This record gives sequence, C-alpha cells and structure tokens, in this order.
Amino acid sequence: MRFAAIQSESTYMSNFKLPLARDFSRRSFLQASLIAGASSTLWSAAEAADPKVLNYLSWPGNADPYLVEAFEKAHGVKVRVKEYVGGDQMLAILNQSPPGSFDVVLADAEYMHLLHEGEYLEELNPADYALKDFWPEFQKFPLHWFDGKLYGVMTDFGYLGLSYNTKAFSAKEVSSYTALWSEKAKGKVGLFDWYLPAMGSISLLNGNRPPFDLSKAQYDAMVKKLYSLKPQTAGFFTIADIFSSLTNGRAQLVPGIGEWITLGLRMNGVPVDTIIPQEGGLQWTESLSIIKGTPKRDLARKFIQYTTSPEGQVRMATKPDNMKSIPSMAGWKLLNQTKPRETELLRMNLKAQNVMDEYKAKKIAFRQLPSKQSIEDWNEVWSNFKSL
Repeated sequence: MRFAAIQSESTYMSNFKLPLARDFSRRSFLQASLIAGASSTLWSAAEAADPKVLNYLSWPGNADPYLVEAFEKAHGVKVRVKEYVGGDQMLAILNQSPPGSFDVVLADAEYMHLLHEGEYLEELNPADYALKDFWPEFQKFPLHWFDGKLYGVMTDFGYLGLSYNTKAFSAKEVSSYTALWSEKAKGKVGLFDWYLPAMGSISLLNGNRPPFDLSKAQYDAMVKKLYSLKPQTAGFFTIADIFSSLTNGRAQLVPGIGEWITLGLRMNGVPVDTIIPQEGGLQWTESLSIIKGTPKRDLARKFIQYTTSPEGQVRMATKPDNMKSIPSMAGWKLLNQTKPRETELLRMNLKAQNVMDEYKAKKIAFRQLPSKQSIEDWNEVWSNFKSL
C-alpha cells in the first residue's frame, strides 16, 4: 500500500549513509544502519518462535487479508507484519531486531545485494519455486542471483516513467523527458523526494544505459542537467503529496513515478497517465526472501510459493489500493480468465499489447543503487539540488 505511506523514503535516504558495495561488510552494515535511528518494535522471543506465526517485514499493505487470508487458512497460521517505508528503514529494522524476529522480507530488488552482503538471507533452492512459470526475462532475474545462487523471488514489478496531466499535456508532448524543461512545464514539475528515481530519469535522458553505472564524466553531466531543472520545479513531495499535487494540478509532470500511482488516480476521475518516454523508463521490482536463521524455513518457503502461485499472483496484481504487474505467466493466464477488466487496466492481456512490450523493446532499465559513486554522493547532490 505504497500510497498509504505517510513519510517520504528520502527522509531515510538523506539521514542514512551506506558505504560503497565493494567496501561493504556486516560490521559497516550494522554501524550504518544504527546511524539511521529508525525505530523498531522489538518482538518477544515467544512471538518470534511461535510456529503458527509467520513474521513478515514488508512495505505497508502486503499483509492485507486480501493477499494472505487464503494462505493463513490453508496452513492454520497467522501472518504478522512489521511495516517499513523505504529500503534504508528496512535495513535499520533488521539490524536493530534480535535474530529470529523475522522469517520473510519483501524488499526492493536494488537492496538485495546489501541484504546478501550483510548475511541476512537464506540461499533458496530454485527447484522449490515456479520460476519456469515466469516470463523468460524474469526466470533468472539478475538482481536476485549472487555467485550463481538464488536469494530472492520476484513477486511484482512496475515501470517508472513520466506521469502527466492529460488535460495540460498530450502524449506526444511528453514523449521525451525534455518536456520537463519546456516553457509550458515551468513551475509544474513535481518531484518525488527520493534521489534514485528522479536522478535515474535524468540519467536516461542523457543516454546512459544502465543509468546508475556512471563514469565521472557521465555523472557530472547528469548532475549539471539535474540542476538545470530547478526553475521548473513545483516542489519535492512525499508519496501522499504526489497524489494530492497530481489531483489538484499543482504538479502536472512528475518523472520517476508510474502506473501504480496514476492508475488509481485515473480510476477516480483524475486526468493523469504515465508514459515511458523515448529515452526509456525504470523498473521497480519487489522480491520475497527468507531471513537467515529462521526456524520456520518450511513455512517461509510455502509463503513464497503461495505468493508466486497463479492465485497469489492475481491477488498481488489486483489489490484494490495498489494494482501492479506480476512476473508469472500462469498468473497472467488466470487473470485473463477471471478478471477481464483488471487485465485491460493493467495491460496484461496475453492477446494484445501489454506491459512486456516495453521490456522486450529494451526501453526498461532496472532501478539500482549507484555503482561507481556512493549513495552518499548521490544523496548530497539531491540535497544540493533541493536547496538551490
């Protein structure tokens, strides 16, 4: 339920500094996470050990009864969730919680290498999961595999491009990120207050593929282009503010957000849409992993199997307050058979143009953490941009 989030992920990003991945260690991971100061409710050993409770660390809304009730009934268990907002808060909660507090974690794929390097994830047996049911492009999703071993299974995904007010702009006018610098857009560009999607969009505009693996020259050019956008901006917004600003017209163009926001607004009559510009878009990806050391590995494995089953995938796709794309072709088939309206809304029609077309056309790049600069470097640029 990402749009129920009341705090911007950038709040944690701006206060939370991680070392470069190549310098990463469990010790530095712990120290950096403690700096974040994110609060965590420590659970009792009895609650953590209860074999009838699956302890789940997740973005808000993913333990909604619509998603987990069938699993709970089938296995006679309760899914107990601890919610976080933003990957860095997720890391801090894991570090501040005693071992055994969580059995499974739902994480954005770009944080998987930090979880792996922090020694928080169990290796998964690929044969335990219906990966062959996934679209071929996702059967060996690169952000989930380390040294040939699997540590996460994709549950859902979506594309981030350029969202716009359809009364103020035509699709042709926003076919390139250059629309953000148009005279018409002056003072109307809203920005989600998190460096990664916005700077990633600017990097795509500059022709960088992948957009987060930048040489010094590419990085400097991206920063210069970003800073030139400041006169166009309407403000820097939390998720809740993105919804309201698109609704009231304060923001008419927003880069780095996607259909998971505009689809819900459009269904409520707000004249907005999202386009993948000619320079491309970013893919966000959510993944389920088993926390290392859990005594409930079998139950955790069954939960991932359920979530990636056709039934679980249809529920992931059609959760009322947060509809999204799913990787399972078997899930697509069931969706097409049972929910034709949602199939069309989500562009997952197996017999027509669908969301995989942009992927197959190589218009989509993975959202990742920066590889040649530190997170701190990118955050500092973002903070400077905001203060211009």
